[in-house]
Amino acid sequence: MNDSTSSPVSLDDLVVVIPAGGVGSRLWPLSQPSRPKFLLDLLGTGSTLIQDTVARLQALADDVYIVTGARHADAVAGQVPQLPGDRIVGEPSPRDSMAAIALAAALIEQRRGPAVMGSFAADHVITESAAFAEAVRTAVAAARTGKVVTIGITPTEPSSAFGYIRQAGALEGVDGAFEVAEFTEKPDAETAARMLADGGYVWNAGMFVVGTDVLLGHLAHQLPSLEAGVREIAAAWDTDARDEVLARVWPTLTKIAIDHAIAEPVAAAGGVAVVPASLGWHDIGDFDSLASMLTPDAQGVVAVGRDHGVGLVGAEKALVVGGDRPVVIVGVDDAVVVQTQEALLVTTRAQSQRVKDAAASLEAE
Repeated sequence: MNDSTSSPVSLDDLVVVIPAGGVGSRLWPLSQPSRPKFLLDLLGTGSTLIQDTVARLQALADDVYIVTGARHADAVAGQVPQLPGDRIVGEPSPRDSMAAIALAAALIEQRRGPAVMGSFAADHVITESAAFAEAVRTAVAAARTGKVVTIGITPTEPSSAFGYIRQAGALEGVDGAFEVAEFTEKPDAETAARMLADGGYVWNAGMFVVGTDVLLGHLAHQLPSLEAGVREIAAAWDTDARDEVLARVWPTLTKIAIDHAIAEPVAAAGGVAVVPASLGWHDIGDFDSLASMLTPDAQGVVAVGRDHGVGLVGAEKALVVGGDRPVVIVGVDDAVVVQTQEALLVTTRAQSQRVKDAAASLEAE
């Protein structure tokens, strides 16, 4: 191992940012605009996704920020009372990930000066904590070279559900980090299989580690009005002018994902590195992925949040979530039955990606 990583990398200057946005529409009716998936205990462990995320990251960094919708800020604060109130940043309306992460970066600089910032989604599951900590340490070392760094997930299958990152040569001076050749949008199944056969690709999990000054510097070059806007908001955040400035400036910010705003164009210029890692990482994006993470009972049923029985007749496997009465499934394999106070959903695991259209179908009635 070279000198740059021969001793443990200090994380003293690491500040963690957790963007907590999005509804999780493929998990309707569990997940709703008023009850996004990061506030749910989807795995029946007694803790929600955001609680698990905060616990995992507080083991690595003392300073943790959450950027979430203003309507969810109180619920988030109630679930993670260990965070100071000024570390929960409420955005008035969704402007996608770039505005949320950039505002956090500008606020960090306003309060403490430039720092290494790690951005990690609120609703991912990571089961290999030691491997995650090692990947973050490597990413921090790479970020100190001036790179925008992403932690990529070693693929376990040719999935079409994720974007991909193509690795180039090793990053000089940092073992375990590589230059990024390009980002690829979610491919079809045939293309994904070819990528895995070629090797050198990892899944894009949306985890970024970068100096706040580096991030905002790239943003000033790529989208100068967005960079100027978040700096103006950050300068007013801890003053009486916050509400006025936020109401005036926030709606004008470009609505764009960090991948398109920074990662892709900066990678094309050679400014992005990736740390490949196997973390036991899961993005619970739909009911099929949720079922795959849970252990079925003897008759093949995965039950979540239920006290009543489930019967299968001429059917194999089932996911049943919620509900206050027995459920019997006849002749339908891989069935998904979800009951909340708002609605009842019946589908199959193979069709679970289409659940995102379910709420819209009711509104059309």
